[in-house]
Amino acid sequence: MTIDPTTFERVNVTDTCAIWNVLSSDLLFRRARQAGCDFCCTEFVAYEALIRVPSTPSPDHTELQGRLRAARESGQFKDYSISIDDLAAVSSLQARRRLSLGELSSIAFAASIRQAFLTDDQKARKLAVETLAQQRVQTTPHMLAWLYFTGHLTDADVAPLIEQHEQMKRPLRPHFKTAHESACRAKLMERPQPQIPTE
Repeated sequence: MTIDPTTFERVNVTDTCAIWNVLSSDLLFRRARQAGCDFCCTEFVAYEALIRVPSTPSPDHTELQGRLRAARESGQFKDYSISIDDLAAVSSLQARRRLSLGELSSIAFAASIRQAFLTDDQKARKLAVETLAQQRVQTTPHMLAWLYFTGHLTDADVAPLIEQHEQMKRPLRPHFKTAHESACRAKLMERPQPQIPTE
């Protein structure tokens, strides 16, 4: 999916994967919050993230859960129940894709409240594009690109941000680099072209 670094919906319904990627870097999460980004999730996602855990969770998973709990205490990633109508939409979606209830409920909830859906799962993204307006389906690399384009991240931030992300065993390095390059190109295109004097 091609991203436009010049625009980003700031209010996002997140699935579990996106929560881990946003929280994988303290720098990314802090700058996103400073830029006015807000994140919420469904009760299904909160359950997936905090209750249904691996039998032997890794240290990075435990760390990310701790970060999520701290973020929730400060009012981020509030979880919302979905209505009976939303649940009907989830059932309809589930018949079309093999996705978790967390992802399906997130798409349905984003549609019902007309907000953006933030996911880094390719299958979830494809289904969401069919269900929501394309500009309301976003990714964490897209957010990075927009933060860079708008000056909330600098070139000096990108390497440490990716390093923090990888320390949590998250997989988006190549996508973050591509997003940064896309934002760099967008910034260059935005610059006024020098005027050539005419005689």
